[in-house]
Amino acid sequence: MTELPGDADHRKYVVHTYGCQMNEHDSERIAGLLEADGLVRAESDADADVVVLNTCCIRENADNKLYGNLGHLKTWKAKKDGRQIVVSGCLAQKDQDKVAERAGHVDVVMGTHNVHRAAELLEAAKSSDAPITEILEAAVVDDHAMFPSALPVQREKAYNSWVTIQIGCDNNCAFCIVPAVRGEEMSRPYADIVTEVEELARDGVTEVTLLGQNVNSYGRDLQLAARQAGDESAKLRPLFSDLLRDVGAVEGIRRVRYTSPHPKDMRPDTFAAMTETAAVCEHLHYPLQSGSDRVLALMHRGYTADRYLTRLAEARATIPDLAVSTDIIVGFPGETDDDFERTLEVAAAAEYDYAYTFIFSPREGTEAADMQADFVDPKVASERFDRLRVVVERSAVAKHQARVGLVEEVLVEGPSKKDPSVLSGRTRQNKLVHFAPPADMARRLRTGSYANVEVTSAASHHLIGEFVEHVADASHTVRIPVASL
Repeated sequence: MTELPGDADHRKYVVHTYGCQMNEHDSERIAGLLEADGLVRAESDADADVVVLNTCCIRENADNKLYGNLGHLKTWKAKKDGRQIVVSGCLAQKDQDKVAERAGHVDVVMGTHNVHRAAELLEAAKSSDAPITEILEAAVVDDHAMFPSALPVQREKAYNSWVTIQIGCDNNCAFCIVPAVRGEEMSRPYADIVTEVEELARDGVTEVTLLGQNVNSYGRDLQLAARQAGDESAKLRPLFSDLLRDVGAVEGIRRVRYTSPHPKDMRPDTFAAMTETAAVCEHLHYPLQSGSDRVLALMHRGYTADRYLTRLAEARATIPDLAVSTDIIVGFPGETDDDFERTLEVAAAAEYDYAYTFIFSPREGTEAADMQADFVDPKVASERFDRLRVVVERSAVAKHQARVGLVEEVLVEGPSKKDPSVLSGRTRQNKLVHFAPPADMARRLRTGSYANVEVTSAASHHLIGEFVEHVADASHTVRIPVASL
């Protein structure tokens, strides 16, 4: 990183993020708050005065990773006076006392509802001999903590942005800790969302991702609250499809994505909005979790495999050229060989473009963690996982091979990690494409620009293509550091 004027006089920070997109967005807010407080970003821990670990507790080994990292940071902290460590996020929310007890060298422990307090807590910790722990058990309705869109945000990418539309979750999936660490589902005011997207577009953002734990139930609580307040005109109807249309209509926004929907709440009006709104991308992340109705019931998912596939067929019939991804858990407590065969059947029938597959890991505080008597033997779960991966990758390769010969619009994300002379980008279907730009276009095709690329070959996880034409320049501004005289 090129130092801006005065960098040497400022404390520096690093934020390490673990887990989901919600955590990534929270990390951007934490970074924005720290920079507003005068800190500047460091390239690595070695250059930093403040290290923030924004944690996740979804996976079984999340706490092991945290304490391993904190062990290394104890030595890091001792090497320079004034260094500080912050543990935030879901694991901090769940294990607040454990963190302070096991790692007394931590300065701040803050939960998922305390993002807005990051800079203040760091300052308070300077005069404290023990870790400062602040965990709110619910979002503060009358403060920025509820939807801190007004907080400064230091986005990782200038051309796209997360846009939070709801926080929390009202589902009770047996394997999921999210409701316990993120709280009850609360929808953000509709106008605030559209206003933020308009501001992002003016700032040069061309792609937004609407973010929530169950986006297609967005607005349900707002309408209920309006009815309870005496507004008889408030109709209990879906709002998410309206939101897709209005966000997609914002001038300057070329792409709209969303994550994650829940199959039990997926409705035809969402499919209609996707196909009728040009900016909404042809990609649906549609979590299956299991293809067995018995296991789905144990998970409390609220749908059957048949209903899932029926809705998927409706989506594909409504939205031309739709790509579909999913999440699948293997080895959920009580899963039999027959249950797993049903999952293979549904995965094959669904013909996913790609899938995130996981072996079940128990999380303390969830219903599934108490099903020890029904835990699947790890060797059996591992064997099932390998068999599922074969099915998923078979359909992924077929889907990718079907793209060969097509010209795709690609949003350039930057040079390939393996070969800087090659550019990488994403199609509207969220597929990764690598292509070599012509020499005369290399400078113009900077991160955030758009190009048409013809797909020439395919692998299971990416496409290879040839540049066809430039479509649009990146519209975000690039700050050029100016040396002080």
